[in-house]
Amino acid sequence: MRLTVLASIAALLSGPAVAESFDQIDDRSEFVSVVANKNLTRLGITLTVTPSGQIVGRAFGRPVTGAWQWKSGYFCRDLYWGQRNLGANCQAVRVQGSTVRFISDQGTGDYADLQLQ
Repeated sequence: MRLTVLASIAALLSGPAVAESFDQIDDRSEFVSVVANKNLTRLGITLTVTPSGQIVGRAFGRPVTGAWQWKSGYFCRDLYWGQRNLGANCQAVRVQGSTVRFISDQGTGDYADLQLQ
């Protein structure tokens, strides 16, 4: 169970990347207008990304904390799940309606879809 939880959290702000009909978010102001101070949810996960660069929430009963910044067109975050450091990763961000897709490794890795609420 623990490995499954870690994989889900890691994939969260990280399946293979697929563009489908998602629109790319290219700059910080657009990203902030779409996601800041809204809940990003997925089964067992609720996160908030603040305009000041914080990530807070819960995943599978443990706190999630971190920091983010926008660098060269990517959402770059450092993330903790409880005491476990999930590390840094810069991710492409795409949006389709109320779904936000974070694609790890500057858009070349795995992705996680979260719902805006």
